[in-house]
Amino acid sequence: MHTKTTTTPLFAAELTPHRGLTRGDGWMLGGLSLVLFIAPWLLLLADALPVVAGVMALAGLGIIVTLARRGNSRRREHITVWADQVELLSTDERGLRTLKRFQPSGVRLLLTRDADEKTTAVQLRHGKDVVEVGAFLSLEDRSSFGRALGTALRRARTQSR
Repeated sequence: MHTKTTTTPLFAAELTPHRGLTRGDGWMLGGLSLVLFIAPWLLLLADALPVVAGVMALAGLGIIVTLARRGNSRRREHITVWADQVELLSTDERGLRTLKRFQPSGVRLLLTRDADEKTTAVQLRHGKDVVEVGAFLSLEDRSSFGRALGTALRRARTQSR
């Protein structure tokens, strides 16, 4: 007689921040590019090659740092829902990991919405402990993630009974 054991979760998602440029990054890159464009023309006004070369080097370095910062984020959250537990593994910018486990029957999903009914926050409440999940997601992504997580939690509760 074989007993079937399954380790397949009901739901699993790895959330990562959007790696595109923010508005501030766009302004920064635009300004630094403008400096790179204007700096050589300063040589026509005065013979200041070392100053112009330094300004251009700093502007180029600023562009490289801005672009590298966007692509090297270690921040992520991995949430897994099984019939008997919910697991949230969070990794911060420095790479430090935090693992939290909850019982599906004791965890509640809290969705905060704005006036337009868009989800602005997805939180898990277990007793007095409240943990926000996917704070770095866009409003649309939070909405769809909240629906999927809610469905998985309902399935876990019905399977654990």
